[in-house]
Amino acid sequence: MKVLVDTSIWSLALRRKGGPAKLNDEEKRLVALLVEAIRDGRALVAGPVRQEVLSGIATPEQFAEVKTKLDPFPDQPIGSADYIEAARLYNLCRRRGVECGAVDMLLCALAYRNEWTILARDGGMERSIAAIEAETGKRLAEVPPAGVS
Repeated sequence: MKVLVDTSIWSLALRRKGGPAKLNDEEKRLVALLVEAIRDGRALVAGPVRQEVLSGIATPEQFAEVKTKLDPFPDQPIGSADYIEAARLYNLCRRRGVECGAVDMLLCALAYRNEWTILARDGGMERSIAAIEAETGKRLAEVPPAGVS
């Protein structure tokens, strides 16, 4: 199954100061899942994620390095139906008391429509995914949040 990789995971892998040595065990596990998905040809990126990962980089050199590492992953197509589905999923999450962001909902909509999973390490995204999975019965999380089996 294809894996839509969230900003949180790309940032761990590509932007963490100090590199892999500064990752804790859970972060190393998530980066290993990303590496496995890349190796298997399953890792996907969406344009808004690319923008988030590249935003706020301090130097042009680091920007170019991170951009080059993302270049092999084409942006997944996003259409009007995806934005409408993102709004529907946003409303679903809000009814369940879950705060969610627009980009997170767009990623959930893409994954939902294409039957992909999402690899994320972001509390808001994880809560949104859990609400959508509970409501629809459709699996979106590539892995459950830490401590959940």
